[in-house]
Amino acid sequence: MTKGNINKQLIIDTSAKLANKVGLENLSLKMIAEELNIKSPSLYNHFSNLKDIKRCLMFYGWKQLEDKMIDSAVGVSGYEALKNMCYAFYNYTTNNKGIFEAMLWYNKYDNEKTIHLTQRLYDLIFKITNTLNISERNTRHVIRTVRSFLEGFVLLVNNNSFGNPISVKESFDISLEIIINGIKPLEDNKEENNEK
Repeated sequence: MTKGNINKQLIIDTSAKLANKVGLENLSLKMIAEELNIKSPSLYNHFSNLKDIKRCLMFYGWKQLEDKMIDSAVGVSGYEALKNMCYAFYNYTTNNKGIFEAMLWYNKYDNEKTIHLTQRLYDLIFKITNTLNISERNTRHVIRTVRSFLEGFVLLVNNNSFGNPISVKESFDISLEIIINGIKPLEDNKEENNEK
């Protein structure tokens, strides 16, 4: 590989692969450069530092995950769509542990770019809950609950924190059913939309 072949996307793709292999905290400029067969200073032609690369990995991960979650909801609706999206999240993040670590840097209100980072995803969730007649206010609570469950569960899985030998996947299935059943009482309840 020559220096002329190096570009920002290749560096991010390589960093993502390495982060998944060794963990985000072990990722280094030296490691990325060696994988690309270049000198570390060459990376500064594209990124200001390692933190800049990790921040780009955050966007990279959320974009990939958003596409997978939205694709999983095509052709289905309601709770089936919501469940499919949750499984898409689980599968992607447990198979991309390093990228998921980078994604946890996400703060929706950090800047203009991050505000729009998951906008398509949120828009789809609002459409799904709208078909169930769940108010916008309650939908925002549902999104927080589902996000907390997914990110927290995957963090425990990725860090091998479940000691019991029963199937982790089965625990995820049951937990998701509990979440879905907890959302159902919120249906046909749109009075909050009329609140001033």
